[in-house]
Amino acid sequence: MDMQKTFRPSPLPFYLSALGFLLSAFCLTACEFNPAMQTPGESYLQGEWQQDSVTKERALLSYSLYHLKFNCDSFYVTINTFSKVNTGADTCMSKGHWTEYCKGTYDEKQDTLHLKGQFCNADFTLKDDKGCFRFGDYEEFFKVTRTSDSVVRFASLTNVIPIKAHLIKRTSCHPKPI
Repeated sequence: MDMQKTFRPSPLPFYLSALGFLLSAFCLTACEFNPAMQTPGESYLQGEWQQDSVTKERALLSYSLYHLKFNCDSFYVTINTFSKVNTGADTCMSKGHWTEYCKGTYDEKQDTLHLKGQFCNADFTLKDDKGCFRFGDYEEFFKVTRTSDSVVRFASLTNVIPIKAHLIKRTSCHPKPI
């Protein structure tokens, strides 16, 4: 019996090249660089919007009034909350009235506005976890209805009280480098 040694290539290089191909294909479809400039955002939202009251607010145990500012693809929100029920330390609740701040970016798809950002201090610097109330991520979805050029209704998907805000200052977007 004549036994000859035959050369058999190792399958390892083939598997490595196949893995490399799959990883590069995945990155080409899933990986993208962050933009170097702000995106313009929604032109009808650019400016400052104020909610002055809530329907039947005197009958509610607690409610919030919103001040929203949209600048290109960024948002800044001030939430003034009023409560007849003391659920926390009075140093934070200040006799039933307190204010929270959020900032981040937004996008709109069809009639749904998605705000995603962070809770902040009054000067919109990032808030740490040692203060009063909420901290960390802020995320909210609103169904948006434009009543007129100067009135917008934001119906939260997590809150039953809608925000009816009127335009107090119109601005235009001038994208800045990020």
